[in-house]
Amino acid sequence: MQKLIILLSDMIFPLLLGYLLQQKGWLSERICKQLILCNILILGTLLSILSCWTLPLRWELAWLPAFGILLSFIPGAAACFLVRAKYQSLLDQGSYLLSAILSNIGTLGGLGAFVLFGESGLAYKQKKKKFQNLVLFLICFPLAQYCQQQSSPEKFSTLPFRLLPLLLTRNQLPVLGLLGGMLLYGSGIPRPAVLGDIFTPLVHVSAWIALIPVGYSLNFRSVQKYYLPSLDLLPIKFVLTPVLTYFIARLFFQDPDIIGTLLLLASVPTGINAVVTARLYNLNLHIPGAAFILTTLVFLIVIYPAFFLFFSA
Repeated sequence: MQKLIILLSDMIFPLLLGYLLQQKGWLSERICKQLILCNILILGTLLSILSCWTLPLRWELAWLPAFGILLSFIPGAAACFLVRAKYQSLLDQGSYLLSAILSNIGTLGGLGAFVLFGESGLAYKQKKKKFQNLVLFLICFPLAQYCQQQSSPEKFSTLPFRLLPLLLTRNQLPVLGLLGGMLLYGSGIPRPAVLGDIFTPLVHVSAWIALIPVGYSLNFRSVQKYYLPSLDLLPIKFVLTPVLTYFIARLFFQDPDIIGTLLLLASVPTGINAVVTARLYNLNLHIPGAAFILTTLVFLIVIYPAFFLFFSA
């Protein structure tokens, strides 16, 4: 119950604070983007190093990272078939694709896995999520930057020659953190105890810094017209992705807790990183904002209670 209260407070309170700061005009766009960059470049990189520093490099769960990428590929591929018919602007198309690709695995997924499957469920989530971050940094950031550049008056006309600069930006720094942490573990260098002591506080600080800009970006009046276009994300997120994940997981795992955890993580709503990425690259904030609100409400009211009743029976 204590962990539940802490996790919910880490999600709800910073969102409310960010929204309050927006309504009162106490936070500027410049400071908001600086918070996002601080969380990505400093806290994100540091947490990547510290978490991977103690991540056992064992082959028995080697397929879990692949499922971290799979859970982004399935909804992303489905959204690619719909996006051009829905939106004409690349800024809108990029926002819609981000809403489909990115899921709230870190907070809602982790909390749900812990409640249903205990510490093992949380551990499975951690192993899978570390490599899903690669999707954010190596696919979503370049995708958002491409949509931004192609929508500007000085858009690039020769994409193949500009692709490498999209991948080599400072926002990919946490990827080096992942690799650095794995290298430290593989080298047999023990993580100092003091770094382990500060890890949990850093997680909470990172959650607040990440969610304040999300709350600041939410405009309930402006996102209203995007609720209806976002409805097709519901079958993508809550039917197509978990069904395909279940049948694929059965080919690689026998442990019902692992399969159940993957099924739950395949059913989580649009992630806050979709809003953060859209804000960072000046895409249409209201599309991921509407998707975030709509899919989160459906998950909390319908999807997760169904999981809880099924696995608790």
